[in-house]
Formats: sequence, structure tokens, C-alpha cells
Amino acid sequence: MKFTYQYTKTEPQLVKYFLKEQGISKGLLAKIKFQGGNIFVNQEEQNVLFSLKQHDRVTIVIPDEGEHETLLLDETPIEIVFEDEHLLIVNKPAGVSSIPAQYHPNGTMANRVKAYYRRQQYPNQVIHVVTRLDRDTSGLMLFAKHGFAHAKMDVQLREKKVIKKYQALIAGELSNLADHGEIDQPIARDLTSLLKRKVSPEGKPARTEYWLLRRKSPWALVDIQLHTGRTHQIRVHFSAIGCPLLGDEMYGGRMDLGIDRQALHCCQLQFQHPFTQENMAFDCPLAQDMATVATSN
Repeated sequence: MKFTYQYTKTEPQLVKYFLKEQGISKGLLAKIKFQGGNIFVNQEEQNVLFSLKQHDRVTIVIPDEGEHETLLLDETPIEIVFEDEHLLIVNKPAGVSSIPAQYHPNGTMANRVKAYYRRQQYPNQVIHVVTRLDRDTSGLMLFAKHGFAHAKMDVQLREKKVIKKYQALIAGELSNLADHGEIDQPIARDLTSLLKRKVSPEGKPARTEYWLLRRKSPWALVDIQLHTGRTHQIRVHFSAIGCPLLGDEMYGGRMDLGIDRQALHCCQLQFQHPFTQENMAFDCPLAQDMATVATSN
């Protein structure tokens, strides 16, 4: 894969410092040097200590990544929402994990995407997960199709420039639910469980903003934006205000309203494309189980 940049400064600069400004890490430079890549200035091969002058054109050739040899293949089709040479966005079904675990090495979105890359015969077949979802959360999930794209998207994640919005079905003390509100309560591990979290003064700061979309006793549909990224944040926060998610047995959600998993769906992704700088926004309608309840009379 090739990327070309124009050097516009009037003062000289070494290639390695210029490429650092383009988001190319030391690790990626080492990969270019030792694993079959190359650097060209004005179509002539150079190294990172070459001094650039104004109007020079710098081209980097990044070697293909091959594949994770130990990652198993799952030929289950994936639902593609968006794809170009750098990014892949899929609609993840509920009940499917994002990545393999020690005792569950197959059947995840990573396994399915690997099989898709293999079928497409893509030169880069390493799986780069940018945004994960819990096993029982449905909706939009973002993959980078090569390491450079992954690194650039990680910068946006750290700078909180990747916006994920969710929709959830909740039940409980709905009379206390404002049309628009924010839950600002710290979250910590619940020491009675390996997985569970809880609101606690000793926890890390956590902020969840929500908008009420529809209220139909005994449930309500809410739009949600996270301002922090704590484990189980949405589930913990809505449980803490007395409105746990439908189907969320761990946090006290009702199990008698037609939902047998946490009723949580990633409905929107917004970010800046790492190479074109275009503002990207993607929407994903509710999964069928949630839509059935949300549209009921």
C-alpha cells in the first residue's frame, strides 16, 4: 500500500520527522525498513535521514500484513454498512462477541471478518478492531483494514473524536426520567462478581447523556451518547437511576417484555476519515428484537 505526501515547508527537514507529522510511528517505520517496505523522494529510494526541500514528494510503501495465523475462520456472512480500502463498518448481531477469548476461539466478528478478507483475497488480512461491542449489544462496529489506518483511528479515539451513539429500551421508574438528562456517577468493579460493575464513590468518572425518544409504559426508548468509556457504563448508569435495560438480567432488567438480552444497540458512528479527512456519519436501524418492542402500540 502506497501513501504520497507533498513537502511544503521552506526550511529543510529530515524524512523521519516529516513522516512523524503524518502520523507514521517508529514502529511503522521499522516495519517499512525491515519487512519489505520502502521510502521514495521524487521517485528515488531514500532513507529516513534524507533532508527534504520544498515541493519534494515523499512516497511510503507499507508491506502487506498477511494474516493472523492462529485466528480461526468463521464463514458466517457479515452485514457491511461501509467499506473502502482503509475501513470496514459492519452491523454486529446480538449474541456475537467482538473478538475471540481463550475458551471461545471462534464465532466472533473478528473470525467472520477474517473469513471475509480471505474470500476477497485482500493483501492485508490482519484484523484490526477499532470499536468493540459487548457480546449482547448489537449495531455498528468499526474495523481498520491495515495497521496505519488503525493507528490513525486510535488517535481519534484517544482524543474523543469518534462519537458512538446508542439506543436502549429501559423499564422501571420512568416517571423520574427527564426528556433530556445526564447521568454523572463514578463506576467501579463490583467485588462480588468477576464481570459486574457498580456506581461507587471510589470508581472512575463516568458520564452518560440521554434523550427520551418514546415512553410507553412499562418501557421507554432512549437515545444515548457516552462521554466516557467505562465497562458496562450504560447498563450500570440506567440501573443506578432505577431504569435498567430490558433483558439485562445482571443489572436487574425486566425479562418479561420480549427481550432476552440487554436491549442496547449502537445506532450511530461519527468520525473523520483518517486519510480523506471527510466527516463520516453512519446510522444503523434497531435490531429486530428491539424494533419489535419499540414500534409496538
